[in-house]
Amino acid sequence: MLNISHNKLNQKVSLERFSSAQKVFHQRHYKHFNRFLLAFALAGFIILFLPWTQNINSKGYVTTLKPDQRPQTIQSPIPGKIEEWYVQEGDYVKKGDTILHISEIKNEYFDPRLVERTELQIRAKEGSVTSYESKVKALNNQIGGLVRERGLKLEQAKNKLLQSKLKVKSDSVDLEAAGTNIEIAQRQYDRTVQLQAEGLKAMTDVEQKRLKLQETQAKLISQENKLLSARNGILNAQVEISRVMAEYTDKISKAESDMFTAQSNQFDSKAQVTKLENQFTNYQMRNDLYYIRAPQNGYINKAIQAGIGETFKEGDRLVGIMPADIDMAVESYVQPLDLPLLHIGEKVRIQFDGWPAIVFSGWPNVSYGTYGGKVVAIETFISENGMYRVLLAPDPDDHPWPEAIRVGSGASTIALLEDVPIWYELWRQLNGFPPNYYQPNNVKSGSKKK
Repeated sequence: MLNISHNKLNQKVSLERFSSAQKVFHQRHYKHFNRFLLAFALAGFIILFLPWTQNINSKGYVTTLKPDQRPQTIQSPIPGKIEEWYVQEGDYVKKGDTILHISEIKNEYFDPRLVERTELQIRAKEGSVTSYESKVKALNNQIGGLVRERGLKLEQAKNKLLQSKLKVKSDSVDLEAAGTNIEIAQRQYDRTVQLQAEGLKAMTDVEQKRLKLQETQAKLISQENKLLSARNGILNAQVEISRVMAEYTDKISKAESDMFTAQSNQFDSKAQVTKLENQFTNYQMRNDLYYIRAPQNGYINKAIQAGIGETFKEGDRLVGIMPADIDMAVESYVQPLDLPLLHIGEKVRIQFDGWPAIVFSGWPNVSYGTYGGKVVAIETFISENGMYRVLLAPDPDDHPWPEAIRVGSGASTIALLEDVPIWYELWRQLNGFPPNYYQPNNVKSGSKKK
């Protein structure tokens, strides 16, 4: 009660007559109380100089160290309909175990003998490829025969041309001889006529010489005809060579065209065979996809698509599975203000939900029920919640984490920073300053080496 009234009761009412007041206001208790206050003040002053470990408190949850060990869902790469379940929720499955069987819902895959019929198509097309290969070989042989026959025909025509040229030379010589003979016959005839005019030759001799002259003239004309015929033979031989070249060029070109057509059909058939083989492999693999199998050892968490006969699209989630062999980790989130204070390899204390613990943030050695962790990854981009993600792994130098914890359970983390006096930490907290920015020893030594 405040003593602000002018009517002071403590001056009018005496408390010494009460037994409680006599025990409390006894003079001998004042000395003990003063000693207690002095000891408390000295202890408080000494405590202000005790070391205090600065820390960053954050919340997180249990996860796995490797991405392939985290809870996952199994999807179907093809649309289908659920036919039969082989497991139930909570069952343990090994890698490759069949979880459920699905059936086809697309009409182009309804044929139960689709793979067999596709294989028959492949064999038929392969036979077509073989036939075209044989046709190409036959046409190549035909082209070779035509080329050889053309060579023989050309040699024959060239020989005929050579014979015609030699015959022209021979006929030219005979024509020259016939010309010489007619000159001689003409001179003999003229001489005989002159001698007959002088009376030295009979008329019979003149007529004989005239007859011989006429015969010689006839031979000359005949020889000229032979020479012209021989020259015409040369032209005919040259024409024959051109005809042979044109004829066999046309035949060879037609055979080559047929061969190229056969090769084109052969390549087209090979392409169709490759396409059918691709379809055949796809159909075989699609048949394997009708059985949904476990990708790794784990436990069936939840059947997302449950009903028999229920249809789904490709990529829809069918069942959730939790891997069995996992490396535990803790995923924690820190404020952007505290992010520069964390480094890879730093020690962290962790308190798991459901595990009782007595925590002294500034005195980690006194804390009980917490477990050691180590920073293994720090996210370089801010998360959707406005904080940065930090991944913590078990500290090998500390006692192991509890085996009963499960992925997804909550966890509280305490990142340990510098050791400072308690008075400094109180002053920092009262002023709202962040913890000291520092570099760990391994980072400092690395920077000095550089």
